[in-house]
Amino acid sequence: MTLYAYRAIDAQGHARKGLQDAANLVDLESHLKRIGLDLIDAQSDRVRRQRAAILASDLITLFFNLEQLTRSGVPLLTCLEDLRDTMHEPRLRSILAEMIESIQNGKTLSQSMQSHPDAFDATLVSLTHAGEISGRISEVFAHITTTLKWQDEMRSHTKMLLMYPALVGSVVCVVIAFLLMYLVPQLVVFIQNMGQEIPLQTRILLWVSAFFVQYWAILLGLPVGVGVLAAWLLHRYPELHEPLDDYKLRLWIVGGILRKLILARFANTFALMYRSGISVLDCLANSEGLVNNRAIARSLQAVAHEIEAGHNLTDSFAKTGMFPPLVIRMLRVGETTGALDEALLNISYFYERDAKAALQKMQMLIEPVMTLILGALLGWVMLSVLSPIYELIGKLKL
Repeated sequence: MTLYAYRAIDAQGHARKGLQDAANLVDLESHLKRIGLDLIDAQSDRVRRQRAAILASDLITLFFNLEQLTRSGVPLLTCLEDLRDTMHEPRLRSILAEMIESIQNGKTLSQSMQSHPDAFDATLVSLTHAGEISGRISEVFAHITTTLKWQDEMRSHTKMLLMYPALVGSVVCVVIAFLLMYLVPQLVVFIQNMGQEIPLQTRILLWVSAFFVQYWAILLGLPVGVGVLAAWLLHRYPELHEPLDDYKLRLWIVGGILRKLILARFANTFALMYRSGISVLDCLANSEGLVNNRAIARSLQAVAHEIEAGHNLTDSFAKTGMFPPLVIRMLRVGETTGALDEALLNISYFYERDAKAALQKMQMLIEPVMTLILGALLGWVMLSVLSPIYELIGKLKL
C-alpha cells in the first residue's frame, strides 16, 4: 500500500484534497468513486514528502500512543493503522503507511523503522528491536517516550537561554549602527566647526563612525563570509570536526554546561538501552551518534576497543580521560552492585540537575550584563557627542 495525496471533485463540483492509502492509482480511483469523488490527479506521498526530520513532539505523541495501545492489548499492526489515520502530520502519516506495508510483507517493526532514518535514529531502532526480542515492547515504548520528553525539555531550556541575549544583542547592534552611521555623521560638521580641540573620546567616536560608514558592507558580510568559510573548511577537511568539538568542550562556562548536557543525555539513553537488554558494545555504538560530538564519540570508540580487549567498563572509561570522576565512580558502583542501569540514571540525574542550575544561573547573569553593555555603549556615544558641546557652552558663559 502507498499513501497518495489526491485532488478530486464531489457530485456538486467542489474540489477536495486528501491523503488515501491505495495499491495503485486504479485502486485509488475506485476507492474515491465509492465515496462519491472523481479523481483529478494524485501523487505518491513517498515522492512528494521531503526528507526532513520529524518533530520531537510528533515522535513523543507517536510512541506515547503506541505504548498505551500495546499495553491495552491492541495488535501492533492495528495500532499503526489507527495512528496513521489519526496523525495530522502528513510526513509521519506517510512513514507509518510505508511501515505498515513493510510489516505486512514480513518485516518486523524495528526493520521497518530502520528504513526511515530521517524519523527514527539508530537508538530508537535498537530499543525497539530489544523490546521485540524481550517481549517488553510496551515498557520500551514508555521508556522511549520519557527519554524523548526529557531531551525536548533540555532543548527548550537551551533555546530559552539563548533567546534573550540574541534579542538584546540584536537590539544593541541596531541601535549602535543607527548612532554611528546616521546620527554621528550629522553632528560631525557641527563638532568640527566649533574651533576648539576635540576630546579624545570624541575623536575615537568620529573615527569609528567614519569606519562604519565607509566599510559597512564589509562589516555586514564578514560574519556571513566567516560562516561560509568555516562550513567549507569543515566539509573539505572532515578531520577538523573533532578538534572543533573538543574545543567546544573547553570553552569557558559554556563548555562545562555543554559537557554536562551531553553526558546527561548519554547516560540516560545508555541506561535505557542497557535496561532493555542491549549489549554494552551495542549501547556504545549507538551512543556515538547520539552524543553529537566527535571528540566524545571518539572516546566511546576507544572504550569499546578496550572492552573488546578484555578490560572492564570502568577502567575503559577511565583510560580515555574524557569522562569526569563522577562518571567513573558511578560506573564502578554500578559494576560492583550489578545495577549499571541505576548508576547511569544517577549520573544522568546529577548532570541534568547541574546543567539546569547552570543554565538558570547564566540566564540570570546574562540579563544584567547585556543591560550594562548596552548602557555603557550608549553612554560612551552620548558622552563623546555632548562633551565638546558642554565645553563650548562653558566657554561662552565665561
